[in-house]
Amino acid sequence: MRQSLIALSIAAALAAAGGCSKGTDQAQSAHGSVQAASAVAEAGKSAVGQNPLLAEWTGPYGGVPAFDKISVEDFKPALEAAMADNLAEIDAIAGNPEAPTFANTIEALERSGAELNRVFAYWGVYSSNLSSPEFRAVQQEMAPKLADFQSKITQNDALFQRVKAVFDVRDSADLRSDQKRLVSLIYNQFANNGATLAGEAKERYAAINQRLAKLYTEFSNNVLADEEGYDIFLRSDQLKGLPDSFIAAAAALAEEKGQKGNYAITNTRSSMDPFLTYSDNRELREKVWRNYYNRGDNGGEHDNNAIIAEILKLRDERVGLLGFDNYAEWRLQDRMAKTPENAMHLMEAVWPAAVARVKEEVADMQALADSENADITIKPWDYRYYMEKVRKARYDLDSDEVKQYLQLDKLREGMFYVAGELFNFQFTPVEAGKVPVFHADVKVWEVTDKTSGKHIGLWYLDPFARAGKRSGAWATMYRDHTTFDGEQTVLASNNSNFIKGAPGEPVLVSWDDAETFFHEFGHALHFLSSNVAYPTLNGGVRDYTEFQSQLLERWLSTDAVINNYLVHYKTGEPIPAELIAKIKKAATFNQGFATTEYLASALMDMKYHTVDPEGIDPDKFERETLDELGMPSELVMRHRSPQFGHVFSGEGYAAGYYGYMWADVLTSDAAEAFAEAKGGFYDKAVARKLVDNLFAPRNAVDPAEAYRAFRGRDAQIDALMRDRGFPVPGEKASTVAVKD
Repeated sequence: MRQSLIALSIAAALAAAGGCSKGTDQAQSAHGSVQAASAVAEAGKSAVGQNPLLAEWTGPYGGVPAFDKISVEDFKPALEAAMADNLAEIDAIAGNPEAPTFANTIEALERSGAELNRVFAYWGVYSSNLSSPEFRAVQQEMAPKLADFQSKITQNDALFQRVKAVFDVRDSADLRSDQKRLVSLIYNQFANNGATLAGEAKERYAAINQRLAKLYTEFSNNVLADEEGYDIFLRSDQLKGLPDSFIAAAAALAEEKGQKGNYAITNTRSSMDPFLTYSDNRELREKVWRNYYNRGDNGGEHDNNAIIAEILKLRDERVGLLGFDNYAEWRLQDRMAKTPENAMHLMEAVWPAAVARVKEEVADMQALADSENADITIKPWDYRYYMEKVRKARYDLDSDEVKQYLQLDKLREGMFYVAGELFNFQFTPVEAGKVPVFHADVKVWEVTDKTSGKHIGLWYLDPFARAGKRSGAWATMYRDHTTFDGEQTVLASNNSNFIKGAPGEPVLVSWDDAETFFHEFGHALHFLSSNVAYPTLNGGVRDYTEFQSQLLERWLSTDAVINNYLVHYKTGEPIPAELIAKIKKAATFNQGFATTEYLASALMDMKYHTVDPEGIDPDKFERETLDELGMPSELVMRHRSPQFGHVFSGEGYAAGYYGYMWADVLTSDAAEAFAEAKGGFYDKAVARKLVDNLFAPRNAVDPAEAYRAFRGRDAQIDALMRDRGFPVPGEKASTVAVKD
């Protein structure tokens, strides 16, 4: 597995802290000789013997991770040895007596860090899929060391001067366009992370990053502790309204937790959401709601408010050292939005319509509750419950009825079909035992080209919730595609938190969860379709990389998937046409809730990172800011501040959560390109343009240029508003997503 040095540095911090944190050091211009670093590496290897985390990957498919040979005890010595080895490589590049060139500097960086990359493939799995108190202790200990490691790269002046020398002549050098982009990306990664600083400023920058690395880990672990510490166990007389499939899964989960005969409601979205939708017990709905939305906000040792305040202050101080007015300005300079103002312009264009729709939805729910003599005023723990009642009344659409046709395994087959039609990919199950996996639930498929049979990569699926696995759904890579130093194939992974059914029973999911399954598969297809030469070019622009995955959600509701893969789990009969008609008719239903809870989080994220954070009280700031925005009292942010891991467990989405909506503008606009095509969503010509321009190039092409090559113009907000059933704004707002 090869990945660029700078991408590796970011990955190291990401794995350490759940986000894209920046490294630290004492800001020395040099960080030790090749001999010294090599001696540390050899000493570390000698101490651990043949540490399996360091070993080259062997076996089929170009080598695969040895998930069956690792343990928590391996991580610390492996990280220390691999970091030392990597620093020796860096010293060799920085100390090269020859004049800096693309080959001896940029390509050398891209080639470095193979050993450490292997360690971090395992590290990411343990931090996200297999976390334990023992592993979290290692995370806590290693976070500042990883930050220190990164700063020894980004603040190495000799290395930076070589990169800068190549950057300064990139336009006159004999380089391809992707190579020029690579040089610019690597230079910016250095320059934007303190490489241009000197003296006390450089030292302070390093100290801030080291502290942030620790805070990110603490934030993430606090949220996980509150998820694990607030299970609710129900009796059989407390299940009224809940679907049979949910009850069976809750019983199995309770038995797994040592509470046989009871029913477990865990403090995760996959358990909370259906409970609030179906449970007739209002008192329990409130309890489940409060448990979930108070994660990280319960006082005591796992409270995150003080951590948030310190993170915001440190981020603001750090970017101030680089000359930026605020963190958001620094963060968005290399995003499609370019500036916080452009991002806010998009969100503010949509917010009024979303809030207005919430008022309509609440009025409908209140009227229904009044007609039932419920004698209540709609509260946040009532929203999903009465929303479902209104859905049934207005559209005669029962979400539980829909679930009977949404089997997890059949949805997976539908995704494979879509991948075959659009990408010409074929997925073939890998024989059990041929490829090591980290849990018995994980299955593996080989991905090949349908026409030529050429091997493209492997796809791992870890679908079920369990203790130690973070909530939500995500995609990741264990190995990138590259060609510059011999072809390297992709190892991609999708991870979900579906509740495993009772033995022998299929896993039935909601329509929203089915869309999420397709969404995350879109990320995997983005990985697998890569044709880039260099590891760094497999990276992405945050407000663009969600576009490809959001677009893939659209194929769930295409006729080919509906007619062949949405079949009843008992009878095998396809989902009735009239039920599909109801689903499509209700497509814009509840968009007030969905859009407002998301936008509230995105707006709060941007507000946090554009104000002076001195003396900030996150709890008070959240309340007051939402009041100023006119946040409806009947719902809350999708991610309240104390549990907003996208933003405070790292930096991957910090000042960037707006990116989902930015990408959704592209998604809606691109979907209309398919809808207008002769062959619809399976039109071969449009699909080819999609893959060639928007999936395969990854970050080798500027996203705005890539989108224009696909669509023939910039994206417009109008399609997004139509998709959500909102009024289309005036011309000024219609091009908000394409401002440079």
